[in-house]
Order: sequence, then structure tokens, then C-alpha cells
Amino acid sequence: MNICLVEDDLLLGRALQAALEDAGHQVVWVRMASNARDWLRNESIDAAVLDLGLPDGDGIELLRSLRSQQSSLPVLVITAREALDQRLLGLDAGADDYLVKPFATEELLARLRAVVRRGGNWLDTDAKLQSGALVLDEQRVTVTKDGQAVQLSPTEFALLRELLRHKNRVRTRRQLEAAAMPDSDSQSLDVHISNLRRKTQRDFIRTVRGVGYVIEEPTTQGL
Repeated sequence: MNICLVEDDLLLGRALQAALEDAGHQVVWVRMASNARDWLRNESIDAAVLDLGLPDGDGIELLRSLRSQQSSLPVLVITAREALDQRLLGLDAGADDYLVKPFATEELLARLRAVVRRGGNWLDTDAKLQSGALVLDEQRVTVTKDGQAVQLSPTEFALLRELLRHKNRVRTRRQLEAAAMPDSDSQSLDVHISNLRRKTQRDFIRTVRGVGYVIEEPTTQGL
């Protein structure tokens, strides 16, 4: 899943990002309400993990704003506000669940799976992504073409997964960089895409000039 993590604490944010990524998710971590608002409204996000105490605003207001836009995005609130009235406030504002700090990472992952299932956006972790003879197995972190293993770097795998998850839809450079290489410069994206094309032995990743890239269903000739 594509997760937006909204947490201003550096140590906790890093720990949660690592835990979510270890569980197989793609994570965009932001520390400000303003940045979170942009991601939640404009990007392809499957669920959000939202802290309430943010430097530039309250997570409750961010949540209310999100719901006012008729968004059904699953949101798991994490906060140190443990009083009953605070929990009720969060749930009434539109949170799907409310987890009080400190908490076990395993509980957060379980609650996140639950809110996504209830929201109807549950993704089968055993599902495979495919385009023609190319198959990406998210659970086993493998890629095969015509049954033969294709060796990809972690970044190449993440880029291919993002493109296959949104097959036939153009992914912008910003979306691809955020999903697979948030700490790299823009020119690196083109290098990784070139490597992907070479390793899969087909130019099936189409460049949309000035926008980004897309994987389209191959013709009957296959890959």
C-alpha cells in the first residue's frame, strides 16, 4: 500500500517509516500539516497514519478538511491524547481508528490493516502484478519474465511496482520519485528507468514527455 505518514517527531517518524516499509508498504513521511494536506488531496494514497500535534496545525483540522472533501481515505490517528473526550473528538472528526502513544508497532500494523479492509481498499499481499510475460511478486519481492528471474535493484523494483500498480495510467516524475527514490535527484530517475528497460529487454515503459512514465498493456505479441 501507499501510506502517508504524518508525524513531526523525528525518532518516532523514522521508526514508523522503517516498520511500515519492512511490512512491504511504500511510505511518504511528512512532518507538517501543510505538506500532508497536499499529499492526501492530490496523490495516490491508500491510507494515512496521522499524528494530531503538528508544528503548523492540528491534525483534527486536517482530518475534518479531508472529510469535508468527501474523501473516504482510511485514516489511523496516532497521538498522546488519551483522554476519552479527545478520542471521541478524533473519531467524530472522521478518524477510522485511534491509537494512543506509546504503542507496539505490531498493533499499529494490525490496526492499519483493519481500517483499510473496512474501507474496501485492502490489497491481497499475495497478489502479483503483471504486464504480459512480466510478473512482479510483491510478497516475495521477485520479478520474472517468461518464467525467468529478472534481477533488479531495490529502487528499480520499487519503480516497477509503482508503474504496474497504476498500469495504463501515467505516473508523474514526482510520484515515481516519492514512491521509490525520495532522496535522489531528478536525473537519477531516468537512469533507473533506462536500467529497467534494459533488464526487461523491452521498451514497454513509455515516456510521456514532460510528464512522466506509463506501463501500457502490451500487444498480443507480448513482451
